[in-house]
Amino acid sequence: MFPTKSFEEVLQRFREIEFVENFDMIVAIANGGIIPAAIINQRLNVELNLLKINLRDPNQKPKFDAPQLLEQINFNFKNKTILLVEDRVKTGATVRLALNLLQDAATVKTFAVNGEADYSLYDESCFRFPWII
Repeated sequence: MFPTKSFEEVLQRFREIEFVENFDMIVAIANGGIIPAAIINQRLNVELNLLKINLRDPNQKPKFDAPQLLEQINFNFKNKTILLVEDRVKTGATVRLALNLLQDAATVKTFAVNGEADYSLYDESCFRFPWII
């Protein structure tokens, strides 16, 4: 079993992170990015959309050979400055697919609760997010 960070500890990191850009929109990679995107949006108060991409099952085992877009994109992102939000970046495959799908945006910056991104709260070995039940 993975260690867990406390919700308060993670929220403190959300409070402290500083974004350089003024984002037009937040795009959450669903499902993992939904809760982090909602927390960020409490502060930024911008349009929030979902990009439904999946690679792994609930036990973090790969479901597909590569990440798959599960539902067509139904929001306008052309020429927008976007914060792309994911919970965890391991291989980067899901984020790379999302960046490719959002290539008509003016700018896309990445955010991860844990992993390598333009903005991240942690870059550590895996831990269990406090909002996972």
